[in-house]
Amino acid sequence: MAGATYTVNCSILFTDLPVPDRPGAARAAGFEAVEFWWPFAEATPPEPDVKAFVRAIEQAGVQLSGLNFFAGHMAGGDRGILSDPALTTEFRDNVQVAIGIADSLGTRALNALYGNRIEGIAPAEQDQVAAENLAYAAQAAERIGATVLIEPVSGAPRYPLETAADAVRVIDRVHAESGATNLRLLADVYHLFVNNDDVAAALLSNYERIGHVQVADAPGRGEPGTGEVPLGDYLAILLGRDYSGYIGLEYRPSRPDTFDWLPRDERGRGGVNVESLRTPTGTRNQ
Repeated sequence: MAGATYTVNCSILFTDLPVPDRPGAARAAGFEAVEFWWPFAEATPPEPDVKAFVRAIEQAGVQLSGLNFFAGHMAGGDRGILSDPALTTEFRDNVQVAIGIADSLGTRALNALYGNRIEGIAPAEQDQVAAENLAYAAQAAERIGATVLIEPVSGAPRYPLETAADAVRVIDRVHAESGATNLRLLADVYHLFVNNDDVAAALLSNYERIGHVQVADAPGRGEPGTGEVPLGDYLAILLGRDYSGYIGLEYRPSRPDTFDWLPRDERGRGGVNVESLRTPTGTRNQ
């Protein structure tokens, strides 16, 4: 892949459409890659549902650039299950399903949301379970040449990873305890910004550890250009250091033409131009 490329998060965009129709809608909008949170209600969905999801990606002619492991009931506030001692079997069963999907579609990034703190269970116990489950996921992902992503998250008061440094500590621990070398930081600049991390410093000091990038503006988690996040400056840091991975558009649309900030010729492979992220919404001619 020459240069960084945008990918559309179809779990937060195109939500007016059924899941199987979203990859095609992204392709029609000019994008060549999509990503999803776990697109099923359960950790181990029926095989026909899995096959239908894979078929929807293939028929749309897009690359599935990333997929989350099962993260519980996201709408209800869950943010992962891998640190819950009671759910280790469920998580590991899900890993096998997710790896199967990724292997079928050439997906090489799997996001492992850490999980909220659980009342009544010592944080140290949760962290040990998390380290062991992440080592399991990393070993499974390694079989297909994939990376497991660790993400700081905002807006979830009981989620313990808020900064890039928090995520890197987890990555280092899993490496030290299991030898896993395929865990990477998911740098969602929206979450880092909202959590008051020093985003520029975090990107500069961790760029070699970054496996994926996601963007949204703040406040509001809307389109680039609707808020205060200097997205162009942040991406310039990474592109200036030869970041050539995917940049996930993981924002909540606020208007019918949610991609009007991004010229169509920049939506495909290697088309990232930081100037589009610096231009106020609605001022570009397309």
